[in-house]
Amino acid sequence: MVAPRTVVIVNPKSQGGKLGKRWPEVAETLQRAFPFDELMTEGMGDATRLAREALKRGAERIVAIGGDGTVNEVVNGFFEDGRSIAPDATFGLIPFGTGGDFRRTVGLPKETADAAAVIAAGHRRKIDVGTLAFTATDGSPATRMFANIASFGVSGVVDRLVNESGKKLGGKLSFMFASVRATWSYKNQRVQLTLDGNERIDLSINTVAVSNGKYFGGGMMVAPDAELDDATFDVVAIGDVGMGEVLKLSRKIYKGEHLSMDKVSVRRAKVVDAEPIEPGAIVELDVDGENPGRLPARFEIVPAALWVAAPAT
Repeated sequence: MVAPRTVVIVNPKSQGGKLGKRWPEVAETLQRAFPFDELMTEGMGDATRLAREALKRGAERIVAIGGDGTVNEVVNGFFEDGRSIAPDATFGLIPFGTGGDFRRTVGLPKETADAAAVIAAGHRRKIDVGTLAFTATDGSPATRMFANIASFGVSGVVDRLVNESGKKLGGKLSFMFASVRATWSYKNQRVQLTLDGNERIDLSINTVAVSNGKYFGGGMMVAPDAELDDATFDVVAIGDVGMGEVLKLSRKIYKGEHLSMDKVSVRRAKVVDAEPIEPGAIVELDVDGENPGRLPARFEIVPAALWVAAPAT
């Protein structure tokens, strides 16, 4: 059996530049598992462009090596104008980032050699992806895909603060300090959600997570019942919580034990429209650790849209 033509897209800036420094040894580990061509990113958006170009040239498997932001960019490269470029191609992941939320949901091992063995084994599963139409930071309309979770509220503020800091303290510390700053300064915002075009809800929210996967924020199991292949989002709303409630919630959310708490709700929908209630209010988005813009936004599930290399079940 001939191995599929594999392209590995490398983000050398992952983990504060550690991947770039360690790439020769990481590449050697991968080469022992499967043959591949490598492409290096240099800046924002490169991973999407490189994946898209590789698929158009006939690549059968695109492997991202990096964190959740790299995952998001490479997944976007599988699509153009919302349509799959190569429907039978496979997305693979070698985890090398600070968050690892998509890795957790798929059940991929963290160690490079073990993750490479999963890809080499050739087992894969088809998952849903989300399409997000939103308002970019400059006010223009924009769209992007996401395989894991897109959220809005305090999570978007955290992303913006992290990006403004340049992650000078490293990924984990940068997110920790940004979370503390955002939690102290953030005022819960009023939004209107419309689910599947008919159920309309007005909420005061801390965060709403439109969830295809289970985890966000570096290991928070925000949507414990979400499945990657059920053609539906789990929409988890953390409501008008105060500081004391946030602290209690933060202890429970990592274990996925928060859904029964007061002011936390979960609904299921295929299409979610969200907009601020207050005129001129800015409700910021979080998409796999990036802050691309704000509400109003529409989230739509695209069933069975992407093949993903995954452990055999």
